[in-house]
Amino acid sequence: MKSNIAIIGSGFSSLAASCYLAQAGNEVTIYEKNKTIGGRARQFFKEGFTFDMGPTWYWMPDVFERFFADFGKIPSNFYALEKLNPAYRVYFGKNDYITIEDTLEKIYAAFEKEETGSSIKLKKFIDQAMDNYNIAIKDLVYRPGVSPLELVTGATMKKVGQFFSTISKEVRSEFSNPRLISILEFPVLFLGAKPSKTPAFYSFMNYADFGLGTFHPKKGMYSVIDGITQLAEALGVTIKTNQNIEKIIVAEGKASGVISNGKKIKADIVLSGADYHHTETLLDKQFRQYSESYWQKKTFAPSALLFYVGFNKQIENVDHHTLFFDVDFEKHSQEIYDTPAWPKNPLFYASFPSKTDKTVAPEGKEAGIFLIPLAPGLDDAPEVRELYFDKIIKRFEKITNQEVKNYVIFKESFCINDFVTQYNSYKGNAYGLANTLMQTAFLRPKLKSGKVENLFFTGQLTVPGPGVPPALISGKLVAGLIEKQTKN
Repeated sequence: MKSNIAIIGSGFSSLAASCYLAQAGNEVTIYEKNKTIGGRARQFFKEGFTFDMGPTWYWMPDVFERFFADFGKIPSNFYALEKLNPAYRVYFGKNDYITIEDTLEKIYAAFEKEETGSSIKLKKFIDQAMDNYNIAIKDLVYRPGVSPLELVTGATMKKVGQFFSTISKEVRSEFSNPRLISILEFPVLFLGAKPSKTPAFYSFMNYADFGLGTFHPKKGMYSVIDGITQLAEALGVTIKTNQNIEKIIVAEGKASGVISNGKKIKADIVLSGADYHHTETLLDKQFRQYSESYWQKKTFAPSALLFYVGFNKQIENVDHHTLFFDVDFEKHSQEIYDTPAWPKNPLFYASFPSKTDKTVAPEGKEAGIFLIPLAPGLDDAPEVRELYFDKIIKRFEKITNQEVKNYVIFKESFCINDFVTQYNSYKGNAYGLANTLMQTAFLRPKLKSGKVENLFFTGQLTVPGPGVPPALISGKLVAGLIEKQTKN
C-alpha cells in the first residue's frame, strides 16, 4: 500500500530516505524549518565567498556511489569530484608537520621517514582495517539495528575481540611515536568518541582515511545535497522550507500527521530526520520512548566552535585540510568527554577549500573555515568566541610562520547556541551520538518508535551513527523498515 509520508528536516538522511520512499511510489513531502535545505550541510555566502557550514570532508566514496546506484545514477551525474593530494597536513609545531598524501605507498613512506620500521607496522594495521571496512561498510552498517543478532556473522565472530578492545589500545600496542599515534587516532573523532572509548573494530575509519582517500566535490559539500535534492525532486518528492514542525499528531496510538506553523497536515507515516531528542518533545509525554535521564546518560559527540573567515590574501603553508595537533591531544579530549569545560589549549582544524576550488573565493583571496571541538552543553557567549578566535589565530600565525589576522575581511562564528536554535540540537551537539561500545548498532536509539505506530526516525542519533556516509545509510535503512511495514 502506498502512503502519504511527512518527513521532518532536510539533512542527508532525510533526503536519502525521501528518494527511496518516493521510488517505491509513496507521496513524500519534506518539511524544513530553515529557509534553505541541507540541515547541518547548509552553505553560507558573503562578499563573494562560499562556505560549507557543516561537513567539509568527503570520505567513503563507495557509500555515495552505492546510494546513487540504487537509482541507476552515479555521483558524476550531479557533481564533480576531485581526489585531494595531499589529503591533509598535520602540524605539531612551528614549521613542523607530517603530510598525508593520496596513496598508501606515499603514506607508508611518510611513516617510515618519521620512524624506522613503522611502515611495516602500518601496512599490517591497514590490512586489518581494510578487512574491517569490508565487513562493516559493505555489510553490517546496512542492518537496521533491530536485533543484536545482526552483529553475529562468521566474519564478526572472528573479530569479537576487537569489539572489546579499543582503537587507542590497538594503535599504541604497535606504535610508540606520539605523532604517528595522533594521526592514527584522529579518524575516530568522526565517530564522536575518545579513541580510548571506541572499539578497535572501528579501525575501518583508518582504511577510509588512508586506503580510500579524501575528496572534494566542486563547489563544496553542498553540491552533494543539491545533487540528492535533484534526484529526490525527479522522483516526485515535494520539499517545503520555512516549515517549523510544532507537534506530531497521534491518534489512537498512530502518527497521523504534523502541525507546521500552526497548520495541521495529515500523513499516514511521519519520519523525522531532525534531532531525535527534539522530535520526541513534539509528542505528548506518554508517547516518548526515551526519558530525559536516558539522554543525559548518553555519550554525545562533540559540539564545535566554527569560524567562517574571508581573507584578503592567499594563505601560505597550509593545505585544503590542515590539522593543528601542537597541543596535548589527551588533555583536550578530557575537556570534551571527562570533565566538560572550555579547553585551555584546544586542538583545532582549518579548511581552505579555495586551495582546491576557485569558485568559493574571489581571485587572490582565501576562504577559511576553523573548527574547535567542544563539549556539548557549555555556556556559549560572544566574548568567549572572540577569545578563542584570538587564541587559535595567534597559534596559527606562529605555526605557519605568517601574519593573517590583519588580512581578515570578515569572520562569522557558529557555536553551541546556534546548533540549538537552528537545528534543535540536544545540548548543541554537532555530530550526534558517539559510537562507543554501548552505543553501537542495536544499542542506539531505534529507527522505529516503540510507542507510536507509523512514527520513524533517521539521522545521526540513531543507526548507524554520525557522519555523512552513515546518514545516507540511515535514510536507506529507515525507508526499508517503512516499506516492510506497509507491505505487511
